[in-house]
Amino acid sequence: MSIAIVGIGFGAMLVLMFLSLPIAVTIIAVGAFGGYMLYGGPLVDMMGGVIWSSLNSPAMLAIPLFMLLGELLLRGGIADRMYDAMAVWLARLPGGLLHSNIATCTLFSATSGSSVATAATVGTIALPALQQYKYPMAPALGSLAAGGTLGILIPPSVNLLVYGSIANTSVGQLFAGGVVPGLLLALSFSAYIAIFHGKAGAEATGLVNMPLREKLALGKYLIPPLIIFGVVMGSIYGGLATPTEAAAIGVVLAMIFVALNGRLTLDLLVQCSLQAAKTSGMVMIVLVVSLLLNVTISMTGAAQTMTTWIGGFGFDRLTLLVVLLVFYVLLGTFMDAMSMLVLTVPIVMPIIQHAGIDPVWFGIFIVIMCEIALITPPVGMNLFVVHGVRTDGGSYSDVTRGSWPYVGVMMLFTVALMIWPQIVMWLPDMLAGR
Repeated sequence: MSIAIVGIGFGAMLVLMFLSLPIAVTIIAVGAFGGYMLYGGPLVDMMGGVIWSSLNSPAMLAIPLFMLLGELLLRGGIADRMYDAMAVWLARLPGGLLHSNIATCTLFSATSGSSVATAATVGTIALPALQQYKYPMAPALGSLAAGGTLGILIPPSVNLLVYGSIANTSVGQLFAGGVVPGLLLALSFSAYIAIFHGKAGAEATGLVNMPLREKLALGKYLIPPLIIFGVVMGSIYGGLATPTEAAAIGVVLAMIFVALNGRLTLDLLVQCSLQAAKTSGMVMIVLVVSLLLNVTISMTGAAQTMTTWIGGFGFDRLTLLVVLLVFYVLLGTFMDAMSMLVLTVPIVMPIIQHAGIDPVWFGIFIVIMCEIALITPPVGMNLFVVHGVRTDGGSYSDVTRGSWPYVGVMMLFTVALMIWPQIVMWLPDMLAGR
């Protein structure tokens, strides 16, 4: 297969997406139809078996379970109290409640797995306080949109689950690889806030001067998410449970904490289950069509063609990653994060493996690229979510202006990961005994 045919196929998918066709329809149109045109009915016939063998797996059940876990925390009132506890402890830092936005997003990410859910949840909770204490709106909205992106990096992460399925990479190793970069990226966001928005929140004196006894009393609301994260991730890394089993344990713990709050009702469980099912269905449909595309790519030799073509340029590892960084940042300006992941991973993975790049490290790299896509206009999903939860009727430009600096922070952070890959690989290597 020639590189021209590969380019035509990829270009056809982009054109169909520009025509506003759903991403699943776009991928199936090119993957299945292209495979049929090249190899006829037998290739299409074998796709059903590939889908069944891939989805008939306990690992796939982890996706709706982690979605349900996030919904329980959101609708059960745990997230609201989490923000209140963060606010009283972090309000005295330069930047005040902007740090609370990042910290709450970080902790919620450790139990949710979804960036959109994280941005919507923390945004809804935080914006009334930010408006009350007269925080500048652009930095406030930007910190919420950027903080929300941590939902797909800090484990458990739905995007890492999907990547692991497509790239045939250990989910446990991917989760371990996301811990240190996720925490360091959150600290990088806070460092930016302290340096450039250190004077924000000067009017929040009530939070700063709150008695220590009251701060300690609010601190107890941080215990439930910390326990859930510790049990879920500890059971995975300790070899006591698979990611799916750990997700089920997390759901049970979340239900217990919601019941202790007095908010566990049949109606709440129905609403949480329905929303988790809707979100999971969307993810699974995109995952299925990406598997079909994988079949066509494997049978046609498109991946080998791309590997040979890229190899002809003689790029070293660092140069190749810089090229991919620029490519993904540009792609993320007009494609949503999940679509970008499932569309490119089947094509890029053979190139990465040929260059000797660890697939676990590359999983973290591509998820950070997805994070950037979430806050780059015109289709940055977190930008729309955060703008949608504000109630003051302000301009959409506020959230875009506030988010651009965080794009720069994430790009610089990614370059640091390229130079020092052990930032990602230290914890997975240690847990694997390497």
